[in-house]
Amino acid sequence: MRSKLFVPASRPELFAKALSSAADAISFDLEDAVEESRKPAARVALQNLFKEDLSANQKLIVVRINAIETPHFLADLDAIVCAATQVINIPMVEDPATIRAAAEALEKFESQRGLTRPIRILVNIESPKGLRRAAELAGAHSRVVGLQIGFGDLFAPLGIASCEPAALQAVRVAVRFAAGEAGVHAYDGAFVDIANPEAFKLDAQAAQRLGFMGKSCIHPSQIALANEVFRPSDAAIAHAVRVLETTSQKLAAGVGAFVVDGRLIDGPFITEAEHTVALAKRLGLLA
Repeated sequence: MRSKLFVPASRPELFAKALSSAADAISFDLEDAVEESRKPAARVALQNLFKEDLSANQKLIVVRINAIETPHFLADLDAIVCAATQVINIPMVEDPATIRAAAEALEKFESQRGLTRPIRILVNIESPKGLRRAAELAGAHSRVVGLQIGFGDLFAPLGIASCEPAALQAVRVAVRFAAGEAGVHAYDGAFVDIANPEAFKLDAQAAQRLGFMGKSCIHPSQIALANEVFRPSDAAIAHAVRVLETTSQKLAAGVGAFVVDGRLIDGPFITEAEHTVALAKRLGLLA
């Protein structure tokens, strides 16, 4: 998910445009973007959409549901557990037990509906406690596919400026290591200054340099920028290919460390090259 576009589930007039966009994933939001009284109607809108064949759009379909402590949680799952939904995004998670309870509820709905592909879980890190326990949350259940930062909910109550570089990078480093410990991906949070594309790009680049896989987009104008930043460069792809070609030759000769393009290469850098080549192939940049 280089780019994940948020779409309020209460705005069905936006669904078709979002699905035809260049975003890798569409996150239909039943939580913050939907006013309390409109949540039932938003669930119905998603149910109607998910009755359609969405496979031609080739989008990862994510639904941000309401927190498990709310009265909306089970109603959300009842509405969206179906073949179309691939990932649920759970907000305000602070306890691994929350993830396990959500996974158990998902399993029950999937079993009732005969679904064989398990719906995955994207966990939001958006409170001090959630940040402190991020590694536990990432490893709480096999359904967890990633951690996603919610900067607004994390920073605003603490009086931290949303654009403070030191705070942004400190949180990103913590979340990236937590995700790495569990072997899942890390995804960057939204950038709210829609009218400042250059600042969005710089913000995304700061996350990409820390190994984040993608970024939330709150406006279609941010999609192309995110896709560009989180796409491996042509130079990086070419280097990775050369690393793997050289690796096969050197390992066969019993050499564990060698030089490619003037850089020392050994185990961790071989793994990095493998990841780059795999991503390039998924994006259609390599045959």
